[in-house]
Amino acid sequence: MPPAEDDGAPAAPGAPTGPLERLLVVQHHDTVIDQLRHRRTTLPERAELAQVQRRLSDLDVRSKEVRGQRDELGGRQEALEQQIESARTRKTTLEKRLYGGQVAAARELQAMSDEVKHLGRHITELEDRELELMEALEPVDGELQEADVARDALEAEGTRLRAAIATAEAALDGEIAQESTTRSDAAVGIPDELLARYDKLRAKLGGTGAARLVGGSCSGCHLALPSMEVDRIRKAPPEALITCDQCGRILVR
Repeated sequence: MPPAEDDGAPAAPGAPTGPLERLLVVQHHDTVIDQLRHRRTTLPERAELAQVQRRLSDLDVRSKEVRGQRDELGGRQEALEQQIESARTRKTTLEKRLYGGQVAAARELQAMSDEVKHLGRHITELEDRELELMEALEPVDGELQEADVARDALEAEGTRLRAAIATAEAALDGEIAQESTTRSDAAVGIPDELLARYDKLRAKLGGTGAARLVGGSCSGCHLALPSMEVDRIRKAPPEALITCDQCGRILVR
């Protein structure tokens, strides 16, 4: 019965391993660490938080525009109120003089009476304009109130997401620390030169610096090696440093 084909996995725990086999164990832990770091960087809550922040930013921009409208309308309303108050004060003063018996001249009384009537009409006009402004302010104030409610909800969601991110980061950091310790233990006994070459290849080749030769293919690049190259590799001494002629990774037989 033919032996089972090697699938590229590191040797089983407790199995006697040489530097190259141990290098595959190191590679395994490095891959796990890379995956954990990728998970940490791409937590779904990060994307959700970014979306919340974008919505908050858009809301702030819109709120600033609406507040500008509110300030302009409010300024006009305040100016009208001052005009109304001034006209009412003037009208009250004239009415007191008109009906107080202090003025006897008919011409002066007529002039005051005409001015009182004019002020009455003017006050009515000003009040009508103020009413129009108040009606225009109503939807603006409503939008600002809705924006405040939306902002509170978004800020609460942002707080929740930041807490979730912190919790997930802490858990992943713990896993990364554990894998890093195990990786350091696995690297004991591997020559420094071999580790340095592996690290250089790993940085260059997307995180995989060593791979197992499975059948006639490199499990790193998954390309088949020429049959003559495979035969040469299999005849090489067990601890000979062999690299894949397709991708350059260290090959472990």
